[in-house]
Amino acid sequence: MAQRGMKFGIFLAPFHRLGENPTLAMARDMELIEWLDWLGYDEAWVGEHHSAGFELIASPEIFLAIASQHTKHIRLGTGVISVPYHHPFMIAERIVQLDHMTRGRVMFGSGPGALQSDARMLGLEASKQRDMLDEGLGVILRLLRGETVTAVTSICTHLPCELWWNGGQGLLDCSCHPASFTPEGKSTDPTYPLPTLNQVQVRVTTAGRVEVLGTA
Repeated sequence: MAQRGMKFGIFLAPFHRLGENPTLAMARDMELIEWLDWLGYDEAWVGEHHSAGFELIASPEIFLAIASQHTKHIRLGTGVISVPYHHPFMIAERIVQLDHMTRGRVMFGSGPGALQSDARMLGLEASKQRDMLDEGLGVILRLLRGETVTAVTSICTHLPCELWWNGGQGLLDCSCHPASFTPEGKSTDPTYPLPTLNQVQVRVTTAGRVEVLGTA
């Protein structure tokens, strides 16, 4: 079998004009992923945002569940689930359920949340989001390994809990952090080191060559 070269994907925040019809905007986002699947793109990452107004998707899991029914091959990633905004046990349950619903095409991206305005709406201190990510992600990874977890974190208290879904272990092979170094972004030396999701800007020249313009 011939080996493939570079793989391609997109990060879909997504960005929209303020005041744009959200139904039509998200339908266009869905159509874009359908085209990417048809064109042979490898993966699409969808973000979680709550306060900016032009980034409309509050739950990447819901969006990706629907996208999985409109696509056949492209892998679908949460880019990212903002761990401090959610109960870690619920994140683990939802991502494993999504793994089943997408037939193994989901990728789990986690982060602390990039927008301080999101944190303010939820009553969180942005300076504490990195620590909350480390605490919450520790619980999530243990649950995905099949452990029974009892823990007290700054997010919540976990009485003995475990996942009844099968399949969490496979998600550990496709989990990542975003490469955004904001004051509340991922730390350079996280407690739970995961691969970094980098955004690479490229262009295709008239001669058909792919040139890397920069990374983020």
